[in-house]
Parts: sequence; C-alpha cells; structure tokens
Amino acid sequence: MGMKGKSIMFVGDSLGRNQWESLICMIYNEVPQTQTQLVRGVPLSTFRFLDYGVTLSFYKAPFLVDVDVVQGKRVLKLEEIDVNGDAWKNVDILSFNSGHWWTHEGSLQGWDYIELGGKYYQDMDRLAAMERGLKTWANWVDSKVDKSRTKVFFLGISPSHINPNEWTSGVTTASSKNCYGETGPISSTGTAYPGVFPEQMKVIDMVIREMNYPVYLLDITMLSAFRKDAHPSVYSGDLSPQQRANPIYSDCSHWCLPGLPDTWNELFYTTLFY
Repeated sequence: MGMKGKSIMFVGDSLGRNQWESLICMIYNEVPQTQTQLVRGVPLSTFRFLDYGVTLSFYKAPFLVDVDVVQGKRVLKLEEIDVNGDAWKNVDILSFNSGHWWTHEGSLQGWDYIELGGKYYQDMDRLAAMERGLKTWANWVDSKVDKSRTKVFFLGISPSHINPNEWTSGVTTASSKNCYGETGPISSTGTAYPGVFPEQMKVIDMVIREMNYPVYLLDITMLSAFRKDAHPSVYSGDLSPQQRANPIYSDCSHWCLPGLPDTWNELFYTTLFY
C-alpha cells in the first residue's frame, strides 16, 4: 500500500467528507481483512487502518477560517484561522475544500455576523468574503506547513444539479425535477458549467497561484458537472415513501458512493504516487 504509514486529512465541508468516505471504502476494498478503527467526533473524525499505520481524518471547517460563538451569535472571522489550524499540523497529506457554504442564505447560512478588520457585518459580497477567507488560509499554509513533509491539495468546486435549465432547454425548476429521476450524464459538451461555481473557481485559482507553497489544485468541477445522474437524490436520509416521491426532497449536491468521488480519489492517488 503506497499510503503505508501516512496520515491524510480532509478539511472542509460535506463534499470533503464525501471524498474522505470514498477513500476509506476504496482502501478497505483492497485490504478487507485488516484491522480498523473509527472515531467519530465534531469537528474531527478519524478512520485508521491499524495494520498499515494509515490514518484518514475529516475535519469539518466549511469556511476553513474560524467561526466563533460570541454572546450566542456565530461570528465568521475572515482573518483568523488559528483554532482550526492547530488541528491540521503534523499531517503528511492535507486536502482542503470550501465553496458551497459561502453561498448559503436564510436558515442554511453559517454565520450571524462576519468580522473583518475589527468590524462586524451581517453580510457582504459573498465572493469577496470567500476570497478574504481563502487568503487567510493561504497565509496559514505558507507560514505553518512544512514543505519537506506535507503535501497540500485543494479540491475544486463540486457542482450541484438543482436547476435543470443547466442541461435542458425550455424548462424551469418549477416544472421539472432537478436531479430527481436522472439516469444518465449530460450528453452535450457545451462550454463552461453555469452558475456561481466558475466564479468561485476563479477565486480559488487566483489565491493558489499567489501562494509560495506548491498546492495541488484537484480540478474536478467540469468532469463532475456532467454527472447529473450521480447524486443520492431521494435515496439518502430517512425519508418517508411520500417524501421519496417528491423531487423537492432530492439531495442534488452530494454524491452516491460508490460513485463519482471515487474518480476524484483516483486522480488524487495518481497525483500523490505517480
């Protein structure tokens, strides 16, 4: 096993967790008789292949920068990362991701206030906030990570398939079924994947290019954009038969396992060892 004795940590949101779970399953499929250990926690969960000394961890930090609770309110600190960063040190391979949570609104929004430059804001331009947060992350990597020991990856934006206008002309989300019932990939090549994700990818690419540390960008956005058929849809979670018949309950953001994240990990593994 090429990963023998290595520690690998995925840091980010539930798409990073998707990749972590995929890699665990792929390795276990190759060594099914090995002893394993799983320790679940928040924000850190760890799976160990004890016979090989391999540690695979997932650290939940959807913005990468810190979120603190101040007087009962969640404060997204765009210029602070020390609390999260302490958990990422002394790891052989780090894989980061961030994107979806920067766009969430309403009940899904991950903060009550944003702190920047000593001032507090209820909201701000989301791309500008993401860029500032990623620059804080980049400064942490440049100053805290040992180049002689640790390889650093950044997973590109994982696309959702919520709006069928992106693959079918003449329909709207109100009259169609998002990823619900989709059984095949998008057939036309088109141009760039529409929506907010290309703009986020421009931010990620720009931040990485300005870094001193050699970060590997695992650009899975376009190859994943074609796979409108690869989401759990209504077949994840504890849904009733009535809910499973309703497209509104479809999960069109995460991915089935086995499935597309296995391809991400094939690229990840190839970059690591070939």
